[in-house]
Amino acid sequence: MKSVRHLLWYWLPPLAWMGLIFFVSSQPDVPSPPGPLLQELYEKGGHALAYAVLAWFYLRALRQSIRAASTPRLVGGGLAVLYALSDEYHQTFVPGRSGNLLDVLMDGVGMCGAILLDWWLERRRLPRRPAESRPTESRQPPAR
Repeated sequence: MKSVRHLLWYWLPPLAWMGLIFFVSSQPDVPSPPGPLLQELYEKGGHALAYAVLAWFYLRALRQSIRAASTPRLVGGGLAVLYALSDEYHQTFVPGRSGNLLDVLMDGVGMCGAILLDWWLERRRLPRRPAESRPTESRQPPAR
């Protein structure tokens, strides 16, 4: 059985990040830059970044208990999207805020970005097969 310290080391970051997202979502008014375009970029970019970090924290924690390569990505992505949905629902109870499915979509974009980055980094870490052992195509000239 894993120690409490081990579990806290891996699960405290995603839990703390979820708490931060909840706290920010509970604020009736969040400061934003001037201008509608900058405000939209700031808000949607913030959603994508926040959920990219959350997905990354989930991946880090899930890898300690799930050894299959793709399973932590699926579970971590699913958890991030479920939390995004619950957060938007939570915002419907906050005065001055509202739930928005476009925000969930942007959260999903961030989550997918983190998962794709994780997949890409994993592929870079894996040793490549030597050229001699790779299957090669036949390079014969076409028949006339």
